[in-house]
Amino acid sequence: MSTWTWAYDPDGYGDSLPPDVQAAVERLGADLAELNSMVYLDGAAYQGLSPGLRFESGKTATGREFTINYATHVRGECVVIVSVIVY
Repeated sequence: MSTWTWAYDPDGYGDSLPPDVQAAVERLGADLAELNSMVYLDGAAYQGLSPGLRFESGKTATGREFTINYATHVRGECVVIVSVIVY
C-alpha cells in the first residue's frame, strides 16, 4: 500500500469549492497520489528533477468540468493541489 498522500495548498482551499466539485477533486487527488507512488518508486530517496507544476482535468458526477493545477513533492511523497478551475 502506498504511503503517498495529497493535500490542498493552502489548507482549507477545498472548503471554498462546491460540494460536487470538492468530492471529485478529492477523488482525483487520491488517484494522483497513487499514480505518483508508482512512477516515483524511490519516494523520499528520489534524487531527480522535480516534475514541476502540472494540470489534470476531470468531471463531477453531475457533469461539471474542472481542471486542477498540482505539484508533486516527490521526496515528501505528496501531491499538492494549488488551484481548481471550474467551468
